[in-house]
Amino acid sequence: MDSLLDFEECIKDSPEFRLTLDQFEADVSSLETHLDKVMKLCGKMVEAGQAYNSANKLFLSSLAELLSYQKKETVVMSCLNQFQQGLQEMLSFHTMLLDQTQRAIVQQLSSLCSQFLPQLVDTRKEFVRIGEDLETAAAKNAQVSRHKAADAERASHLLLATRKCYQHFALDYCLQLNTFKTQQKMDVLNSVFSFVHAQFTFFHQGFDLLRDLEPSMKTLGAQLSQLSADCATKRKELENRHLLVQQRDASGEPMVNSCPSNGAVIQGYLFKRSRRKSKTWKRCWFTIRDHQLIYKKSHKEDAAVLFEDLRLCAVKPADHMDRRFCFELLSVQKCCVLQADSEQLKQAWLSALQGSIDLAYRERSDAQLTQPKDPPPVLSAGDASPGPPSQRPAVLAVALGGPGNQRCCDCGQEEPRWASVNLGVTVCIECSGIHRSLGVHLSKIRSLTLDSWEAEQLKLLCVLGNDVVNGIYEARCSEEGRVKPGSDSPRSEKEMWIREKYVEKRFVQSSSSGGASKSYC
Repeated sequence: MDSLLDFEECIKDSPEFRLTLDQFEADVSSLETHLDKVMKLCGKMVEAGQAYNSANKLFLSSLAELLSYQKKETVVMSCLNQFQQGLQEMLSFHTMLLDQTQRAIVQQLSSLCSQFLPQLVDTRKEFVRIGEDLETAAAKNAQVSRHKAADAERASHLLLATRKCYQHFALDYCLQLNTFKTQQKMDVLNSVFSFVHAQFTFFHQGFDLLRDLEPSMKTLGAQLSQLSADCATKRKELENRHLLVQQRDASGEPMVNSCPSNGAVIQGYLFKRSRRKSKTWKRCWFTIRDHQLIYKKSHKEDAAVLFEDLRLCAVKPADHMDRRFCFELLSVQKCCVLQADSEQLKQAWLSALQGSIDLAYRERSDAQLTQPKDPPPVLSAGDASPGPPSQRPAVLAVALGGPGNQRCCDCGQEEPRWASVNLGVTVCIECSGIHRSLGVHLSKIRSLTLDSWEAEQLKLLCVLGNDVVNGIYEARCSEEGRVKPGSDSPRSEKEMWIREKYVEKRFVQSSSSGGASKSYC
């Protein structure tokens, strides 16, 4: 049994008692250091365990999502569900263990420290202070002269009172030290016992839980053996198919295939010249679909429409470029230079683009334009003399048969007699004069009754027509708050409207057409 401080020796305040007291104080200080270390490390362990449980919860949630892909396998899914529930119970057991550890170690030991140690510190301060007062009183009592009876009597009374006070605090201090040494032994042992008991309960519960899962583990083990054999067979089949495709197709040569499954005519990578920096080229993924040329700068970005209607475009090789395998796409609004990886790919894209343009014309002409089997010859734009009078009414009738061509494209006047060759629209005589003032680079005006027309020019006029062109050039008219002028509107109002419409392209709904002149993208 551990020795304690002797109260009688405390009254004597002998050097032996002082040595024993110093040893007790050193033991208390060392024990306090160890208690603090144990509680801090226990707190860190509990925090780490809580973090582990949080991560384990997330892991089990992701595992449950992964197991949801096995819904078709009823036997496997049943076993996996039991495992999932078992793991959840193990997690709850571990949470209980951390809680019990917190109570067993931190709460009990902190109670010991908070109940005794602060009181010991305060009592020791008073004990030291009264001890110093006793030393002072003893020194004064020893210094009083024998011839001064009154001073000697006062010094003796002060020494007696101080010694009594010192003995009182010394006895209290010894009592607290003895009590702490006795109590700490019980609290420490009780704390450790509670912690070990919590560990015992945790592992015992885990053992019972895993023993209940043993039948399911055997069932799943048999399923895994069968799945392993099936997997080996499937892997061999995949290796054979991989080798076949590698020998047949993976030659590195460019492949050009149509894509009827997703509605695309052709798709693949092309280099696109930048609109602002002519020396900058960007490799993009291009697709021809629904008479539109669509491209993606990267797989993370949405597709953008480069040309909204291929019927308004022309395609030709760009042999003047310093770079190889280049070709151009031109429309009224812009010009775009593209580059393929090889001559084979370049020709494939040229054929696909031209085929898409021709197909778009055929689809519109089949529904809206009926051409004679042997159309009469018409004069070219450079001929000075007009065609025979019998041909002019036929040209007018065919031109007005286009979508929306029965009214002026810009003011709505009925039965227009003029048309723009490069825009593909019919206009009245007043609007035709305004179109002439724009210049032939924007609108080239011809008469439907006086001038001669080539078959391709007439075909363009009929296939496009006022409705199609207005759908492009007037797409944002309502957003801009503009009202289209009528046939009886002043000429100045019509002129302003036509310039905003064709020169400034203010109402065009297109991300790539933002300037008044042709843009190069």
